[in-house]
Amino acid sequence: MRPQAQAMKSLLAGPGLHQMPGAGDGLGAHLVEEAGFRLGFASGSTIHALRLAQPDMDLVSFAEMRDAVETCVNAAPKVCWLADGDTGYGNAINVQRTIRAYAQAGAAAVLIEDKQWPRQLGHKGAKLVVEREEARLRCRAAAEACRESGILLLARTDARVSRGFDEARRRIEDFVAEGADIYFLDSPASEDEIRKSVEAAGGAPCLAVTAPGGRHYMPGDAELARLGIKIVVYPQEMLAASVMAMRAALAAMKAGTKATMASPADLAAAIRTPEYLAADARLATGSKP
Repeated sequence: MRPQAQAMKSLLAGPGLHQMPGAGDGLGAHLVEEAGFRLGFASGSTIHALRLAQPDMDLVSFAEMRDAVETCVNAAPKVCWLADGDTGYGNAINVQRTIRAYAQAGAAAVLIEDKQWPRQLGHKGAKLVVEREEARLRCRAAAEACRESGILLLARTDARVSRGFDEARRRIEDFVAEGADIYFLDSPASEDEIRKSVEAAGGAPCLAVTAPGGRHYMPGDAELARLGIKIVVYPQEMLAASVMAMRAALAAMKAGTKATMASPADLAAAIRTPEYLAADARLATGSKP
């Protein structure tokens, strides 16, 4: 198993709930590491927003996602990154190609979900899923590629919204049988559904999402920990904060005033100017590290 995957596995085997901020570019990833987080999510929704200023509706390609994952890993190598693999971008062979590419980019784990791909239009962005057997086979292919690549698989089901909780729970049980490592029930409606999804995972780590504007059941971190959740992902916290800060800066500029912003020293630290200048001085003189 690759070192970062092993580090994530060991972390999840220990006690407590772990927060996982979402990032989509090098600056965000570096700030996650700077803040001391051990886990990070290369978030599809944040990557869509940063690259396209559009919602996460399968508009970013596999190549763009892989590039974003690699950027996050390189900017914050001490963080164990979960890469958003979506549906794997095609059939089972595409799923395996996606996982191998993300592993090569440095991801510790990859998320693969059971939604339909490509997304059907005319359903107002609804989370439609493939049939249960296809979902099971997709998970089987993903688990095989993750084992070969030495990383972890997070299996996600989106069946709760369109097909009900019982179907979603059965899919989690299928994913357990196929050998995934971490499990995620999207859009739970109650505490009871979270608890039963954790039970369906058979003791393996489970993940929950807390997002601005989310309509599903989202208790606080302490409650999630009590229910047995091991990871809580905040996929859009930094994105939402960035939008507010950038709008405030632009509004102040237009009004001829100054918004609250990072000092030159803080900005230099965020973009790692001291590291660059140290490397510049060393390499210009031929000094050894």
